[in-house]
Amino acid sequence: MNLSISVLAFARLRELFGFSARELDVPSGSNLEMLWERLVADRPDAALLRASTRFARNGVLVDGLTSLADGDEIALMPPVGGG
Repeated sequence: MNLSISVLAFARLRELFGFSARELDVPSGSNLEMLWERLVADRPDAALLRASTRFARNGVLVDGLTSLADGDEIALMPPVGGG
């Protein structure tokens, strides 16, 4: 069984992945690290940002081992500079 999730990419990740919002189907039992690996499979340059990328699941910051559920909204947030 697959889960339907929404993925939001911000800042540099939006540029690297080529989308700001995307609907994806992922296998049941997937977690955020699995989702990340799927997304960077075709964008190896984005993999370099993993250590500094934060995940939010339905508006709450979570770690990469967090399981996904049908209907989740996942936000991928790289570090943001400013001054």
